[in-house]
Amino acid sequence: DIDLALSQSNDNPVYYIQYAHARICSILRKMDEQKISWNQANGLTKLDLLTEEQEKSLANKLARFPEIVSVAGTSNAPHLVANYLHELAGDFHSYYNNHKTIVDDVDLRDARITLTQAVRQVLVNGLDLLGISAPEKM
Repeated sequence: DIDLALSQSNDNPVYYIQYAHARICSILRKMDEQKISWNQANGLTKLDLLTEEQEKSLANKLARFPEIVSVAGTSNAPHLVANYLHELAGDFHSYYNNHKTIVDDVDLRDARITLTQAVRQVLVNGLDLLGISAPEKM
């Protein structure tokens, strides 16, 4: 459907995935504007603070990315990557709507930003594999 492909709405799967990436970039810009720093090393050591079900689900989904790419490559099935990215974007949008990323607790904030950055990187990598851009603003 040409109209859907050109649509800039959540009904367009590519737009939906790109919007998740742009949303993450917006969080990072907001942190920069507010002079809030992120310590990735600290975030990596504090991932155990991510106890919410949506956080665990996101982490588990991220861990599946290499397998999805491998199967998609050997099966010549790029739609598997596209479907995975759409699910990941949906999970991130839901997480974003239910949890603050920029919180006062520095350790929790670093852990959440680390998770969020991991989602961003997988979205970028997956979109790149499909030959699709990952805009920072929409």
